Amino acid sequence: MKISLFPKLRVLCILLLASFAAAQTLTGTLKDATTGKPSVGDEVVLLKLGQGMEEAGRTKSNARGQFSFKLEDAQSPHLVRAIHDDVTYHRMAPPGTTSVDVDVYDVAKKVDGIKVVADIMRIQAEQGQLQVIREFGVQNSSTPPRTQMNEHNLEFYIPDGAQVIPDSATATTENGNPLKSAPVPEGEKNRYSFIFPLRPGLTRFEVAYQMPYSGSANLNPKSIYPLEHFVVMAPKAMQFAAAASAAGFKLVNYPQEPSAAVQVASNTTSGENLAFKISGEGTIEVPQDPNAQGTGGGEQSSAPPEAGAAQANNRPGGGLGPPIDAPDPLQKYRWWILGGFAAVLLIGGVYVASRQQSAARAVRRSRTGTPGQDAEVEDEYESEDTAETRSIRKPTTRSASMLMEGIKEELFQLEVERKQGQISQAEYDNAKAALDQTLERALKRESQKV
Repeated sequence: MKISLFPKLRVLCILLLASFAAAQTLTGTLKDATTGKPSVGDEVVLLKLGQGMEEAGRTKSNARGQFSFKLEDAQSPHLVRAIHDDVTYHRMAPPGTTSVDVDVYDVAKKVDGIKVVADIMRIQAEQGQLQVIREFGVQNSSTPPRTQMNEHNLEFYIPDGAQVIPDSATATTENGNPLKSAPVPEGEKNRYSFIFPLRPGLTRFEVAYQMPYSGSANLNPKSIYPLEHFVVMAPKAMQFAAAASAAGFKLVNYPQEPSAAVQVASNTTSGENLAFKISGEGTIEVPQDPNAQGTGGGEQSSAPPEAGAAQANNRPGGGLGPPIDAPDPLQKYRWWILGGFAAVLLIGGVYVASRQQSAARAVRRSRTGTPGQDAEVEDEYESEDTAETRSIRKPTTRSASMLMEGIKEELFQLEVERKQGQISQAEYDNAKAALDQTLERALKRESQKV
């Protein structure tokens, strides 16, 4: 009787071991979504997600587009990166995942079906500085789907005297995480471009710049593309006035931004005049109620209605109400605007550092007697800085950098947990609001030190 049990136990052990071994293998297939065929010979990289990204394996897709990896730590989330025509594509692999399929696309320098759908400007001003956070949405609806890659995928202008804030620019693919992507200056004055692949779907670009401010400024975005919506968001304490010949701006009520006045010009053409004047000072406050941040789509706004807009606020989808009696023009871009608050806070750290640098430069100019020194040269952090200037800059820059890196890691881990279903939407909203508030408090402390 005992002898007869041994073969059964042996078979059971073998099955258990085989099951365990199978759970440690991640397989997948690369599909060229442009041709509909398997993508052969592409490099595939496995990244382990923890306190950062650690390469855990590298291989190439076979003749059927297939690949496989042995997972050393199957309990950690992983990211699969496929490289096709020098453009990367990603797919999450949460713990327990055994198979991942990745779509890649053929690349061309010029692709039909690409449209810049939105241009959003968030404006703030205080203590002699005007800060603009600019966001662009680019939709790639090419058929068959292809990726566009050239040196001028998205171009834009900044005002005279403005300076792009270092490390403020990012690019975010659809359902992806923000990646640093610094715009590069072109031959024409104040014209910049992003060199970032436009994959099928929506790509969001963000950049921040600042300029000296004496209480009012005339801004001309010089839009290069036709737009579904051009949006200007400024604190209600500031005044907005469109240029006499500018496109028709309309003031909209946007409950998710209680401290901001939102002006929208819709269906603008390439080169259309979008100039306006901004005056006064103020900052856009971060919403304190996480429920006011909404998760998009069909949720009804919980923000208290303002005078004359109560009925409009009760429309499905959190409509904007009068004076625009039409579908919410910002509905599709709501997650950008709400997500942009994190950018406002992060860039605030750089802004604090830049204010300290400006003060140090003022001291240096008073000593050297060169008050007319070109501002653009000063902002390039030339090596001629004095020891006193460097002693002021380095600790602040380092602390702001560490702060931004820490918050970035936490936000990334939060996104991973949400995608894995480890936390509910309510828990995600509360955690994100707490991170935003923590960063805001830290930046306030930095500003008080200044």
